[in-house]
Amino acid sequence: MNVQSAPRMAETGIAAEMADIGRRARAAARVLASASTEAKNNALIETANALLANTRAILKINEKEVAAGAEKGLTASFLDRLKLDETRIEAIADALHDIVKLNDPVGTVIAEWDVPSGLHISRVRTPLGVIGVIFESRPNVTADAGALCLKAGNAVILRPGSDSYQTSRAIHACLQEGLDKAGLPVDAIQIVPTADRAAVGEMLRGLDGNIDVIVPRGGKGLVARVQSEARVPVFAHLEGICHVYVDKAADRDMAVAVTLNAKMRRTSICGAAETLLVHRDVAGTHLLPILEALDAAGCEIRGDEKVCAAFPKAIAATEKDWITEYGEPIISVAIVDDLDAAIEHIETHSSHHTEAIITDDLAARDRFFSRIDSAILMHNASTQFADGGEFGMGAEIGIATGKMHARGPVGLEQLTSFKYLVEGQGTTRP
Repeated sequence: MNVQSAPRMAETGIAAEMADIGRRARAAARVLASASTEAKNNALIETANALLANTRAILKINEKEVAAGAEKGLTASFLDRLKLDETRIEAIADALHDIVKLNDPVGTVIAEWDVPSGLHISRVRTPLGVIGVIFESRPNVTADAGALCLKAGNAVILRPGSDSYQTSRAIHACLQEGLDKAGLPVDAIQIVPTADRAAVGEMLRGLDGNIDVIVPRGGKGLVARVQSEARVPVFAHLEGICHVYVDKAADRDMAVAVTLNAKMRRTSICGAAETLLVHRDVAGTHLLPILEALDAAGCEIRGDEKVCAAFPKAIAATEKDWITEYGEPIISVAIVDDLDAAIEHIETHSSHHTEAIITDDLAARDRFFSRIDSAILMHNASTQFADGGEFGMGAEIGIATGKMHARGPVGLEQLTSFKYLVEGQGTTRP
C-alpha cells in the first residue's frame, strides 16, 4: 500500500478539479455498468486481502488521527466512530467477503409480462451511475461505500471528513489496489483530494450532471446542509431518534435485555435507542429492573414525573430530551397510558429511523407496525439491528428515512434503478 500525500488542487481551482473527478467517475461508471460479476468480486477480494496485509500501517495512521481528535476535544462517541483496531479492520474485510457472496443485482429481471400488442416487456435492474458519499468520522464507510457501489455497478466519489481523512485515504488505497488487480478502472472509486469544504459544495451541485445521488453519513449539521443544498437526489436520515416501547404484554426479562442492548451496546450508532416508553400497567413490575440495569451499565436516566418518582436517581426530562439524539449513555424515559399513547409519542417525536415494541401480544405488534411510519420497525428485538450487515445485505452505505425507493438500510438493490426492455416482432402501434 502506498499512501501518498493528497495531490494539490489544479491551478484552476477546486471547481475545475472536482469537475474532472466527476467526468472520470462517469467514464468509469460506463465500464462498470457492463462489468462481469466475477471482475467486481475479484476486486473486492483483492481489496480485503490488501486491508489485512496493511493492517499495521492503517492502524498507525488511525492512531495519529484519534490522538489528534482527542487533543481537539472531540466527544467520546465521535472518537469511538473514528477509532479502528485489528478487530474492526477484520470486520471490514469480512464485510467485503459478505458482499462478494451476495447476488449481483445488475441485470436482474424484476418483472416481465406480455401485452395485447404482442410486445414482451421486462423491468431490469440497472446501476444508478455515479454516487457521491460525504461522511465524517467513520473511516470504515470508505470500504463499505466503495464496495457496495462497485458491486452494484456504480462509480463512487468519496469525501471523508478532515478528522478521518488520512485513515480513509489508507483504506481507499486498498480499494484502488483491488480495482487495479481485477482489471477495472481505478477511477471507479475516487476520494476527494482535499478537505476544503468547497469541494462538498461542488458535489452538492452535481459536478456538471455527473453525480446521480448523494449519500451523507454524519451528524445533523452535515446531513441538514446536504438536504438543503443538494441539487441531486439524496439518500439520508437526519437523526436517529429511536424508541423502545415496553407493552403491557411484554416479558420482563426480555424487556430488560432488549432495552439494555438497544441503548448500551454502542451508544454512538444511529440505531441506538434514545427513548424508552413503558406501559403504565407494567410500570410497577418492569420499569425498575430496566432502569437499574441501565444505571448499572453507566446510563444516565432522564425521566418524566412518574419515572422520577419511581427512580430517584433519574433527572427530570425536558421537552428537548424527547427530540434529542444523544449518541451518549443517556436515555429519556416516559410512562404511557397505553399502546395508542406510545404510538402518538413516537409519531410526534421520532425521526422515523427505527422503533421497537416488546410484547407477546401479536395484535399489539400488528397495530404498532401498521400505525408507525418509520423506516424500520422491530418486534422483540434490539434497535441496534438496524444495520445493512445485520439485514443480510453484506454492508450498508447508510440508512434512509425518506419515501423514495431506498428506505432503511441502503444496500445493493437500493443502489440500482431499473429500465424497461421491450421486445417486438416488427410491431407497430395502430
